[in-house]
Amino acid sequence: MAQVFDPLPSDSVQSMVCCYVNATSRIQVVRVTNIPNWYFERVVFPGQRLVFEALPEALLEVHCGMMASAILSDTIPCESLRVFEEASPRVDPAAQQRVEHLNEGLTTTTTEALIASP
Repeated sequence: MAQVFDPLPSDSVQSMVCCYVNATSRIQVVRVTNIPNWYFERVVFPGQRLVFEALPEALLEVHCGMMASAILSDTIPCESLRVFEEASPRVDPAAQQRVEHLNEGLTTTTTEALIASP
């Protein structure tokens, strides 16, 4: 997963996908400050899920927003936010095409023949 706005440093070799959820009722600002040559900061709204790429040694700082101030409320190792990807099942291209035709609402004879074929 590439980050357009804040790419990891070019010399980084081990990146991982992480997920943080703001389970509070307040807006939060999260940032990683312990990785040289990388600046990562995002606003996370209540209930929002933030998926991002980080290095295993990164620490995510969580700042709670108050009126005209922000208080550091937690520091979380990104390793504990890591998302482990499951092996996805092999997708049959013909079956995927049939599903796409159904979703598009196509009902031509050609489409019906595609749907009927195994």
